[in-house]
Amino acid sequence: MKTQEALKLVGGLSKPSKMPGWAYGIPAAECKTGKKLQNVEGSTCYGCYALKGCYVFKVVQEAQYRRLASIRHPLWVKAMTSLLLSKKSKYFRWHDSGDVQDLKHLAKIFEVARRTPDVKHWMPTREAWVKPYLQHAPSNLVIRFSMPMVDQEAAASWPNTSTVVTDSQKRTCPAPEQDNSCRDCRQCWDVKIKNIAYGQH
Repeated sequence: MKTQEALKLVGGLSKPSKMPGWAYGIPAAECKTGKKLQNVEGSTCYGCYALKGCYVFKVVQEAQYRRLASIRHPLWVKAMTSLLLSKKSKYFRWHDSGDVQDLKHLAKIFEVARRTPDVKHWMPTREAWVKPYLQHAPSNLVIRFSMPMVDQEAAASWPNTSTVVTDSQKRTCPAPEQDNSCRDCRQCWDVKIKNIAYGQH
């Protein structure tokens, strides 16, 4: 599949300035669990960054909803695979905005990761239903369960997690000291790193 054809089908990718590779975002307003947490004070989704700033621009919202709709397309896996291979990036983040929608969506993400074995994939999620399917995830895909509340302990039952902390001494993400950039840090993509502690935005 040609790159332009793939781009049109999946609705494009995003390129977060802080990260070492490309990303993919769908509307945060369509998160299943996140939508409920957005109204819960003290949750990690309260005041969600993906519901303000540049994310609310009409052109961004339209692009995200195109991506959301495209997931149902029978050629989505082929298009995403073609697009990622064309970028020649070693790192990819799923959902810099939004979250996995359902089991069919998750299965398609697994398949894209399988077809791009030289790419390290990272997918944060607040969807607890994903856990039983972790055993089927390809080895180049790290799924991190994002703890729903600020300063909540990481769930020991998940192999990889992320937390949000208010105490900077407990933060393990170095981005705030690096101009809000990953630079050479790749902890999020590293399956050996059990938990990443981010500072509260």
